[in-house]
Amino acid sequence: MDGDRDRALHDITDAILGSYARRGELTHLEGGSLPSREVIWAVVEDLLRVLFPGFLEPAGSTSDEFTARAVARVRSIDQRLRGEMEKGLRTRNACAPEECRRRAAAVTLDLLAAVPAVRDLLATDIEAAYDGDPAAQSFEEIVLAYPGLQATAVHRLAHVLWKAEIPLVPRVMSEYAHSRTGIDIHPGASIGRRFFIDHGTGVVIGETCVIGDNVKIYQGVTLGARSFPMDERGRAIKGTKRHPDIEDGVTVYSGATILGPVVIGHGSIVGGNVWLTQSVPHDTRIVVRTPQQMHIDQMVNDWQI
Repeated sequence: MDGDRDRALHDITDAILGSYARRGELTHLEGGSLPSREVIWAVVEDLLRVLFPGFLEPAGSTSDEFTARAVARVRSIDQRLRGEMEKGLRTRNACAPEECRRRAAAVTLDLLAAVPAVRDLLATDIEAAYDGDPAAQSFEEIVLAYPGLQATAVHRLAHVLWKAEIPLVPRVMSEYAHSRTGIDIHPGASIGRRFFIDHGTGVVIGETCVIGDNVKIYQGVTLGARSFPMDERGRAIKGTKRHPDIEDGVTVYSGATILGPVVIGHGSIVGGNVWLTQSVPHDTRIVVRTPQQMHIDQMVNDWQI
């Protein structure tokens, strides 16, 4: 019986190895190591501890212990993150080995140097959550318990690496937030100050979205692409503007879907479950009046699609 099982396992292993050669796009056996998801996720958790000191630390830490821990943590982030970014650059053949090493080291320093500015932005996000949610009792509650803030914090860090054209690593960072919060923000999206995602589960924000200041969105909102320009081989052309621009002061309620490179004018309100594929003027309220018809009622003058 054992001999039959051994032969069966031998045949299965041969078939698996054959699939490696046949489906090369699912196999990475040459060309150097890929960035490690586990290492990047651990770095993200340490970066969150740096962004929100004291919130994720062991209880009862003294100030001297905290300072020493912060120094060691920043040095550890530097060492681990630049190693993963170098792997990403070399995987994409973005530079010669020595140049990849120098570039990864420089961008890591840039990210760490950006932490104070990111903290300033997050302070406005916390204020927006506190001001915009009557259930919020304190800033501490928002930092500890609001998934939208966690997703936004990770995004603001990943966006720094995206702008520096670091491959793979910012996408893995965004997937950390997605897995923890159910909020999927592409690191390429540009997001302004005082951004608040309420509840958050199921929110999707696409790569080329541009979101202004004082924007609030609820759970289940999709800021996505309507269609993709294709090349002669039927593959999506990369790098085109595909996603909405959401101007200052817009609120998008739960379940709304806004698709394509449209502009939602400042001060507008997009109601729940709206399906929108065209631009609307500023100070516009868009609501679903019946399951069959969407009516757009401008706050000053009537305006219809």
